[in-house]
Amino acid sequence: MWFLGMDVGTGGTRAVIVNDAGRLIAGASSEHAPFRAEHPGWAEQDPEDWWRAAQDAIRKALAAAPEPRQPIAALALTGQMHGAVMLDESGAVLRPSLIWCDTRTQPECDWLTQKIGYDRLIDLTCNPALPNFTLTKLLWVKKHEPETFTKVRHVMCPKDYVRYRLTGEFAIDVQEASGTLLLDVTHRRWSREVAEAAGIKESWLPRVFESPEICARISEEAAGLTGLKAGTPVAAGAGDQGAGAVGMGILQPGSVSATIGTSGVVFAATAQPTRDPKGRLHTFCHAVPGLWHVMGVTQSAGLSLSWLKETFFAGQSYDALNEAAAKVPAGSAGLEWAPYLLGERTPHLDPEVRAAFAGIDAQHTAAHFVRAVLEGVAYSLQDTFTLFTELGIPVSGIRLGGGGARGELWRRIQAGIYGHTVEVLTAEEGGAFGCALMAGVGAGHWANLDEACAQAIEVAQRIEPVPADAAAYKVGYAQWRKLYPALRSLR
Repeated sequence: MWFLGMDVGTGGTRAVIVNDAGRLIAGASSEHAPFRAEHPGWAEQDPEDWWRAAQDAIRKALAAAPEPRQPIAALALTGQMHGAVMLDESGAVLRPSLIWCDTRTQPECDWLTQKIGYDRLIDLTCNPALPNFTLTKLLWVKKHEPETFTKVRHVMCPKDYVRYRLTGEFAIDVQEASGTLLLDVTHRRWSREVAEAAGIKESWLPRVFESPEICARISEEAAGLTGLKAGTPVAAGAGDQGAGAVGMGILQPGSVSATIGTSGVVFAATAQPTRDPKGRLHTFCHAVPGLWHVMGVTQSAGLSLSWLKETFFAGQSYDALNEAAAKVPAGSAGLEWAPYLLGERTPHLDPEVRAAFAGIDAQHTAAHFVRAVLEGVAYSLQDTFTLFTELGIPVSGIRLGGGGARGELWRRIQAGIYGHTVEVLTAEEGGAFGCALMAGVGAGHWANLDEACAQAIEVAQRIEPVPADAAAYKVGYAQWRKLYPALRSLR
């Protein structure tokens, strides 16, 4: 029996097929149109484009599967979190979706915090109001586009819109719902108090399910468009970070992942909802039923490196840049990078701060700038580990994911800065793979996600911190932490 997982990302949608031994056997992707940014801090995408890409990716993945082919026993979805999709009474999209990296909503955050109270909001949702969250985007539309808002009858997140087109059902998982700022994260249900305060009708919100739970089935119409069989069960899935954590086996308290994609995320499983009174960490329901997780987010992680390359080294490959940077000693001879191209979430909750190089002198070469970016991103992720220590969140092991796990230099830098042995998996397939495992649990093939991951996930490499590098980074991190206050003072 085969299982399908699908990831509705920012740049494209990917579908993968996994067999009953937890091995990837086929996959395919379809690109999205670039998001629109009509003003600084704005980011919008057309949900219909996600649906087009989803159909394309599923058909391609099914076609790429080897013979003899087996039917898809179940599927699950993941995708970019926090986007606001608004539908009218007939299920039609009312406007383009404000997606995760849209940060126009700080005034709405301020209004909601004043309306409910900062401490009360954290009591209710385990999180403060941030521009990235779905609810603040809905409030922006309510204020600035009232004619559109009066037509709203359904609200959902990006991957849940694709599920709606696949099945006709309105559903969401607890992990994704945690990122809307409308969920009572502690009790894993919608918060009536927050919805009422914000003027959001509970009838607009989809039913909430646990991530491996079957919540819908493929419709006849979608079957004809995708090649899937009508009636195929669909599990609830999770947001990209929750599904990615499942795909890396970050299931039980003490297990932690550090993933560097466009953004960077440090993700830790917890036995209880761990609230940060200052709201510097996100506290969400885990994709594992009965567990929670905390995560810190660096807005511009892999984006920092791609920005550097495209802006200053367009003719060079990433391999060439890394090879040169590997010859520079740890600490980049005092050159520092603050990776705040899009503001910062953890721990500063500051959408206005901007990036900077500091400590430049005549000895620095192009290679120093590359290494400083790699180190600056890892220092920013270390801020989350510092909060884990402050809040008593255990760290027994760290697994690396995303682009930051693919380069040997960035692996070594992270091991040295985090001060832990880090692990890299044999095949880190991301959130779509984690969703395929959830589908297998939903279909009853595996008893739970622990059993699925035990069969499907293998560690390929363990990297120990180099003592001399770790010592240099301890000094470097203390110096680097002075950058944010200095940058904030410039405003």
